[in-house]
Amino acid sequence: MKGTLQQQQARLGVRLIAPAVVIIGLLIVYPVFYNLFLSFHDVKLSGESSFVGLSNYAAVITDIEFWRAFLTTALYVFFTTLGTTLFGLVVALAMNRQFPGQGVVRSLLLLPYIAPVISVVFAWQFFFDPVNGIFMHLVVDQWGLYPERFNLIRSPRYALWVAIVFSVWKNFPFTYLMILSRLQAIDENLYEAAEIDGCTGIKKFFYITLPEIYFVLGSIVLMRIIWNMNKFEDIYLLTDNVKTLPVYTYFKAFTGALDMGQGSAISLIQFAILISFIILYVKKVLKW
Repeated sequence: MKGTLQQQQARLGVRLIAPAVVIIGLLIVYPVFYNLFLSFHDVKLSGESSFVGLSNYAAVITDIEFWRAFLTTALYVFFTTLGTTLFGLVVALAMNRQFPGQGVVRSLLLLPYIAPVISVVFAWQFFFDPVNGIFMHLVVDQWGLYPERFNLIRSPRYALWVAIVFSVWKNFPFTYLMILSRLQAIDENLYEAAEIDGCTGIKKFFYITLPEIYFVLGSIVLMRIIWNMNKFEDIYLLTDNVKTLPVYTYFKAFTGALDMGQGSAISLIQFAILISFIILYVKKVLKW
């Protein structure tokens, strides 16, 4: 009787999780394997495909544009992760203090993160507009830092840095919230004991605050690396002069050469890089 009851519970469990397994399979597993299939084929617009083996991967690895996109992605991920983490840390430390209107300020700081991407992108494009934008009016007409106006967002020299600053501004509230929640959980007795021992604010930060939030900072850095490597909409909508790997994959597969085989190969190379960071996150952060 006991065995029968356990079998019934097991069958019930299978029936309950089966829909979730099917949905995950359709949304995640199937696209990955189909992408793998495409990476070994030369796919035509008509839908016809022919097996080409590792030719797509060889073409990608020897393509100078791929390595430029890889370098751009590395710079973008490094500076956006660093900027978001440091800026979020500074804001969290400031918001951890009591001051009038604290609740209102904390709420306003969330606006960049919760605002729709398309709306804030248009706002930034207007801000940097070479004709009517406030930025060019200040740096050219008022301060005289540049001799003439130019489109900063579409400039090959500055477009990447504008995209980096935009990403830091857009995503720092998430970092700030995570750090702030951990800061508020630190025992105040630790700071009181440190003050009795004559510790300054800097020493209290390095010997109490930083060790207490170290785990959170590690989680944030790894998550931001994973997320920023996949960033597409922010960069694509903001400027057409920055090609990270997701943007380059889109142009390779759906515009210009319309080479879906090479586009799939690029996405799988990026997927392999992401998997390494995910494994690191699981082992070091989640401790699985």
